[in-house]
Amino acid sequence: LYRQNSFLLPVNIGSEKHISINELVDIVCNIANKKLNKKHIPGPIGVNARTSNNDLIKTVLGYAPNENLEYGLEKTFYWIQKEINNAKSILPLPKKTD
Repeated sequence: LYRQNSFLLPVNIGSEKHISINELVDIVCNIANKKLNKKHIPGPIGVNARTSNNDLIKTVLGYAPNENLEYGLEKTFYWIQKEINNAKSILPLPKKTD
């Protein structure tokens, strides 16, 4: 699809859902079935949330993401987990030193 088009500039591909880092952490923890105590530390405050504007990719390539953020993160999480398990099964375990 990309090679069929002469557009050579970068485009955003992401979720247009408005989400904060705290919400993102909550989603990932839910997927991983983990509990995490968030500790907010003093420091510079940036933007409240991030979102992707996909107008350009829709115009240039006629493409729009059709999966939601949670589904994409869940799919990615389980893919990474599978890859780690595969690597563990083919790599020798490190020797313990006392």
